[in-house]
Amino acid sequence: MSTATESFIESHRHDDIATLALLLRKHPEVDAEFALRQIEGWQRLQHKVPAWTLVKDLHYPPRLSLEQCSGQATAEYKAELAGSLFPNGGTMVDLTGGLGVDFSFIAQKFSKATYVERQAVLCHLASHNLPLLGLPDAQVVQAEAENFLREMPPADLIFLDPARRDGAGRKTILIEDCEPDVVQLKNLLLQKAQAVMLKLSPMLDLQRAISTLGCVTEAHVISVKGECKDLILVLTAESGVSTRITCSEGAHRLTFTQEEEQAALPEYTAEISQYLYEPCASIMKAGAFKLCATRYGLKKLHPNSHLYTSESLVPDFPGRIFKVQRCTSFAKQELRAFCSETTKANLTVRNFPATVADLRRKLKLREGGNSYWFATTLADGNKKIIAGEPIKH
Repeated sequence: MSTATESFIESHRHDDIATLALLLRKHPEVDAEFALRQIEGWQRLQHKVPAWTLVKDLHYPPRLSLEQCSGQATAEYKAELAGSLFPNGGTMVDLTGGLGVDFSFIAQKFSKATYVERQAVLCHLASHNLPLLGLPDAQVVQAEAENFLREMPPADLIFLDPARRDGAGRKTILIEDCEPDVVQLKNLLLQKAQAVMLKLSPMLDLQRAISTLGCVTEAHVISVKGECKDLILVLTAESGVSTRITCSEGAHRLTFTQEEEQAALPEYTAEISQYLYEPCASIMKAGAFKLCATRYGLKKLHPNSHLYTSESLVPDFPGRIFKVQRCTSFAKQELRAFCSETTKANLTVRNFPATVADLRRKLKLREGGNSYWFATTLADGNKKIIAGEPIKH
């Protein structure tokens, strides 16, 4: 990289990319393509992987790899999980290295780590970036995952992030449609490693994936800021073990088995108490609906309404908590009086026979503001709107 290019990148790191593309026409001494890629990469990862943007001289890939890479919060979670599986370190292999975000965090937990990637451009980036990220001894190998797997020596951990798109670029929703096909490779993977960690799309059916693979000892559903980001499955050769499912949102964790969820006996109620609880996205994805009530001493509003209530605050609940302000039925007079107090609110429907858009039109309610409304069905079958004020916790 020339001095002129380096100086341009440093001077314009925070500037608009489209504007810079025009400006660069006046600077032929600058490698325009490289400079724009570096600046855009740094800007995109500043929020997604802030730890990387603090490292000087990292090189960034084209936009697609930036969009597909993990965020720092989920990468740190995977590293924590890998460290709990192998507290004494050992060897790990990432068969689908990509940009290397997951690898750069997980590999710190192991004494020997190998990055495998089929794209030459990403291998070149990894060779440059990994030493700067504190992994000078990481081995970088350009190879197809299946080919390397067949020839590799045994390792403690194999990490795998199968591609989630088919040949036409469409997103897949079945684990057997991902590439490489983990279902076909399962036996070989477990011959080569004590544990296999799979990173899967949150779009996949979790229970179907667990059932299809049949050797999942742990499943982790990770949500960040209300959005489900990753499904992580841990495969081992153990048999007859119930899968432990952990739902994670920030510092909140809920771990359970499907047998526990099926056996849970929550108390249902048609009365709204002082506080209303909405589970985080990872719990909604994992289906821990009854356990949300029994684990935290809450009452559930309806078998199919995944909202909960209590008279006393339960601050460690994994999700959003609201102080109930008021409620209304759908009787015309009561509803009219309820809506007369505000024309703007954040509206959610849970087990309710209308969409948000339809209900918003009916109520003449605009989006936004500081009030949060939930349209739902109670245990006695009655429909209600509950207005609440969010509680930070």
